[in-house]
Amino acid sequence: MKELLLVLNNIHPLSPSLQQYLNEKLRSRTVHKKEFILEAGHVSRHIYFIRKGLLRCYYMEGGQEVCAKFLKEGDIVVSASSFFLQRESVEYIQALEESVLWYICFDELQYIYKNFPEFNTISRVITTKSYLLSEQRLTFIRMKNAADRYNLMIRNFPELILRVQAKYIASYLGISVETLSRIRSRRK
Repeated sequence: MKELLLVLNNIHPLSPSLQQYLNEKLRSRTVHKKEFILEAGHVSRHIYFIRKGLLRCYYMEGGQEVCAKFLKEGDIVVSASSFFLQRESVEYIQALEESVLWYICFDELQYIYKNFPEFNTISRVITTKSYLLSEQRLTFIRMKNAADRYNLMIRNFPELILRVQAKYIASYLGISVETLSRIRSRRK
């Protein structure tokens, strides 16, 4: 939990009472590789912080998985529309590695927003980061050249290239695994 409190404190200092509340309410969960923390059709009841591990968020389109994002140590994991609107999710969140997560439920987060004003600043910063990551993925997809998309991913997320299976990277970039393989072979 120290990692999460440090991340939050670096965004904005936490009051002692908020730190105490978080110490009381945050729970830990180990998620095994390939295990889901959310599946389409279910309502997201928790927001997670990744202490250790790697997860992916994806949705189904035309019978195919489309990776929307990868999340690693230090990231916040949430299906925003499902969690904040408390409605059924259209996406899946799955562990790509054994992962250790800290989490709280929807009602506990609403209590924090209402009773600890400093957390509204923290939430704004986290929401902005999430929005910018989503916008970055759209930039990847808009690029016409698949090699340019891959090079941009290497530049922005070099650690993911080593940790994520090729089929998921290809899906994230909107290309086939074969195209990804050709691009990688040309780079050598």
